[in-house]
Amino acid sequence: MSKYQYKVQGVDYEVDIEEVEGNIAKVNVNGIPFEVELQKPINAAKHPTLAKTKVEAPKPAAAPKPAAAPAPAPAAAPAAAAGNGTPLKAPLPGTVTDVKVAVGQQVNAGDVVLVLEAMKMQNNIEAENSGTVTSVLVKAGETVMEGTVLLTIG
Repeated sequence: MSKYQYKVQGVDYEVDIEEVEGNIAKVNVNGIPFEVELQKPINAAKHPTLAKTKVEAPKPAAAPKPAAAPAPAPAAAPAAAAGNGTPLKAPLPGTVTDVKVAVGQQVNAGDVVLVLEAMKMQNNIEAENSGTVTSVLVKAGETVMEGTVLLTIG
């Protein structure tokens, strides 16, 4: 339907709005599909005009919403598969380049459990507590937003 480019906190997002039906929008953010629930239904025919206006505004409150609104979806979908324990969340948005642990593996506080690329930098993500990895909710190549649960340690 429509393609838009957004930059949120220095991170580029390509948002493809495929379909708007009632208050549900089907979008792809950097190639990852999401269903976004809008606060109120909009007319799909008017949507490109509204979105274009938001993009052109220098610093509107609603401009990051298409890129930021899908953020809960990745965390919500795997949350059903989350294990018991303390969740380890992404400290910043980026792409998972390496998962260094597996479910059932013992880790100590400070152990590197995965590598997250953000702003062309490799960031070692360390376990915040000792225990057993009860779930791994991401895989290499996956894009995550800040606050996305990466894994749980019980």
